Amino acid sequence: MTTLHHHEATQKEKVLTIPNLLSVVRILMVPLIVWLYCTKQAYGWTVVVLLLSGATDIIDGWIARKFNMISDLGKVLDPVADKLTQGVTLLILITRFPLMLLPLILLLVKETIMAITGLIVIKKTGHVLGAVWHGKVTTFLLYANMMIHILWYDIALLWSNALIILCVVFMLLSLVLYMIRNINAIHAAPRQREK
Repeated sequence: MTTLHHHEATQKEKVLTIPNLLSVVRILMVPLIVWLYCTKQAYGWTVVVLLLSGATDIIDGWIARKFNMISDLGKVLDPVADKLTQGVTLLILITRFPLMLLPLILLLVKETIMAITGLIVIKKTGHVLGAVWHGKVTTFLLYANMMIHILWYDIALLWSNALIILCVVFMLLSLVLYMIRNINAIHAAPRQREK
């Protein structure tokens, strides 16, 4: 049992793992996205890099779980790579579609609230709560929204606004549902300890 716990502890402390390297690759893709969109105006290639980033995200999560390569560094690097990609892509899209400022602000607010309540949950319960369906739907809609606006450069304002508002509504819904879940977990923590 002691050997098993030692092995788990060693795994958590590992730095050079395939998932961690893939997360670093995703972070390095961010300047490439900016360069392709803003400098080269190669919108097709910008979407290709975004798709590669998303695929890498799925692969590194699968490898981490399948081959027991989950590490403490990975738990930090993975969301950093995600949010940096999303935030920067929204930021460059504001130059063409000013309403993209709404999902960008909401992303910053959502992640700040989630980070604070998530840390309280970890402190109270010792558990890290994973993503659930509405979070995954929101992420999918956000990426779809960004890719549509990159490829469809001259999208009609009505369609653009409708897509952005749909995305914002789901982001708000996800934020509320995550907050309810985290608050319930915080309130339930003393009762769990009493048992």
